[in-house]
Amino acid sequence: MEVLSPGVENVRRDQEVKLKLYSSRGVQEYWIVNWQLQQIEVYRREQASLRLIATLFSNDVLSSPLLPGFNCSIAQLFI
Repeated sequence: MEVLSPGVENVRRDQEVKLKLYSSRGVQEYWIVNWQLQQIEVYRREQASLRLIATLFSNDVLSSPLLPGFNCSIAQLFI
């Protein structure tokens, strides 16, 4: 999980550089939390790389097949 820090360079690092690095290292899932937009981008490994599979907003629930039984209301994360 990555929480975006303010600033264009920080956002670029997390959304591009780290995404590529984690993808090449075999990470199975990567969440990018954008606290300013109150959303979470969920990337999941599909074949050989991480792919965006969902963008979650305050009405959504975050869950993962990698964490059976885990679920979290997005709205509660941004209170």
